[in-house]
Amino acid sequence: MTINVLPAPHQVAGRSELLERRLRRYHSRVQGAVRALAMRHSRLADLAASFPALLFTLAVPRARLDPARAIAGVIDGVALAQVAVFADLPQWLRKLPPEAFVRPIPRLPDGELFCRQIANHLPRSPKMAPTWLQLVSEAAALAHEPMAAWIAREYVRAPRRVNPARLRHLCLWAWFSSEPATSGHRLIERPWSPDMRIDAARSAAHDWRTIATLHVNLGRLPIADMWLRAGHVAGYEFVPLDSMAAIAEEAKAMRNCLNSYGPNLVHNRSRIWSMRKDGERVATLRIARRYRDPLPNIVELKAAGNGDVSREQWWAARQWLHMHALPEIDMGQREWGATPLDRESWVSLWRPYWLAKRRIPDWLPMAPSRDALEAL
Repeated sequence: MTINVLPAPHQVAGRSELLERRLRRYHSRVQGAVRALAMRHSRLADLAASFPALLFTLAVPRARLDPARAIAGVIDGVALAQVAVFADLPQWLRKLPPEAFVRPIPRLPDGELFCRQIANHLPRSPKMAPTWLQLVSEAAALAHEPMAAWIAREYVRAPRRVNPARLRHLCLWAWFSSEPATSGHRLIERPWSPDMRIDAARSAAHDWRTIATLHVNLGRLPIADMWLRAGHVAGYEFVPLDSMAAIAEEAKAMRNCLNSYGPNLVHNRSRIWSMRKDGERVATLRIARRYRDPLPNIVELKAAGNGDVSREQWWAARQWLHMHALPEIDMGQREWGATPLDRESWVSLWRPYWLAKRRIPDWLPMAPSRDALEAL
């Protein structure tokens, strides 16, 4: 009796057809590299079904990843869990199909809690996967694994609401939210939490970035020249908002956008005052030039929530303004961008992040930079 140990021709053909169908699922841009690796050994080819992400990353490795050890491990029959370690690839990627991979897979988080969470937030469509993978990778590197799990969930839930270009300041805000000993944390009004939705998080991160911008513009010292003097008119008191703390307090109390005026103030474009009666805030004034008039003007006078004020309050504000020798006030505007950010405030704000991440990234340099701040 003769036993044929070779697979039947139809089995070989069937296996080849199945492999071909699996390989065709990879993106056309990378299919050549994936096919070339799969043809080197049957165990490598089997990865197209058992671990598509591993086959892909061995064929199209990211920068500074040498796949040789992992490839040898597959051929030698080493357990895939160990091969994945050699390839620096988390095992939760086994659940993603070949269509999900179009460019080198970045480093991804692999913590125990993260691995349990991420299974619930995998992309529903392979078309979402490349951006999803990049967001998860960057969020883990820029902030932490909880943030990576959160961005994975929010991108799957509302992909159009997540802007990859604005991820850095979102992650900085999330990172500082969990660092209560830092000055960056003290500037946060609404900290990040995993139960937030993307719109609430974007709004809170924007508010934090605005107050951080005010902080590094004004620094620790009050504005030396407020143009005008504090005073009282018709029962109203006019109080200078000459520091970050005073401006932030007024902005919160009056529900307005004063926190965004940092660059405007340091370039001598305007000054901000608080109008009060019996100790209560009733309006916020902004003094600046108006059109071709070289003298100070009240360009804004608003009640809480940017509401209108009374004729009586306008009249009191104008009387107070005209108590000053207006032609003598130096309102020379500085060229936009010419006033440097406060170095001490800049370094003290970002130092904890630099130390925690063990690097000073190009996008957040040690030297204060308006361009870097604007790009966040």
